[in-house]
Amino acid sequence: MVKYILKRLAIAIPVLIGITIIDFTLSNLAGSPLDMLVGPRVSEAAKLAKEVQLGLDKPVIVQYFIWLKQLLVGNLGYSTKSYQAVSEMIGSHIGPTLLLMGSSFVVGILIALPAGIYSAVHQYSKADYAIVTLSFLGTSIPSFFLAMLLTYIFTVVLGWLPSAGMTTLGVGGGTWDIIKHMIMPVIVLAVGMAGTNIRYIRSAVLEILGKDYIRTAKAKGIGRFKVINKHALKNAMVTVITIFGMEIPSLFGGAVIVEQVFSWPGLGLLMMSAINNRDFPTIMGVCLLSAVVVLLGNLITDLLYAVVDPTIKYN
Repeated sequence: MVKYILKRLAIAIPVLIGITIIDFTLSNLAGSPLDMLVGPRVSEAAKLAKEVQLGLDKPVIVQYFIWLKQLLVGNLGYSTKSYQAVSEMIGSHIGPTLLLMGSSFVVGILIALPAGIYSAVHQYSKADYAIVTLSFLGTSIPSFFLAMLLTYIFTVVLGWLPSAGMTTLGVGGGTWDIIKHMIMPVIVLAVGMAGTNIRYIRSAVLEILGKDYIRTAKAKGIGRFKVINKHALKNAMVTVITIFGMEIPSLFGGAVIVEQVFSWPGLGLLMMSAINNRDFPTIMGVCLLSAVVVLLGNLITDLLYAVVDPTIKYN
């Protein structure tokens, strides 16, 4: 197991380098931060001085290796907009994003797992059709549309929930205040996640229920509950873990839109602000962190396979 982990970590290094090369190239193709310096008081001489200060006068490949050299010593650079250290900016925004993603992940599991299992066990019933229909609906609704719909209902019409931010200004926050601000963003992310995963879980459980050993267990009369929860669900967990492991990149991507709509002070909001200002160091820092999280998520998913299925061995 240790050798397998070390091997996966070694493979992750060239993958991360490849991702940073692609991100750096695409960022530079989008334009220069100097294009944001417009106004009657900004002269060409000032732009040239700023170009030299930011190191943008060098070829793109040279800029990349300068950034990579700083990264190897733990320096993510400084924002071209706020002049703050990128590591400090990420550190101040990562907490709200992890809170939002973690809560959405748990809620999504609590919805998708029992709904998918129930739909599979009661195949072709009215409840099965209803669950599958709702899963298609949850998958097809755009997150920004659902966010605006919830805002209109619960904020504009009913006035129950706040529409933006993480805490109420002037109140001082508090656990209940944060929970109220989290409800709508968590619902938006969890609905999309559950809508997709219900059908995958249903298919995985149906496949296991059709196996010969399940029919043998039923024939022995050990009971419906044990057949489903001890035999079928346990053997379907490898597929289920794969499904939920694939949700990590989706949650990161969805968080960018949701945080923008609800003004949630996380990495998504930071990323959108950096893109609008062409803040290359911040963009690269957030992209690098996202890539690391996805790779670690995939590694943890692979390791969980051996936990739920002892027959899986890593050499």
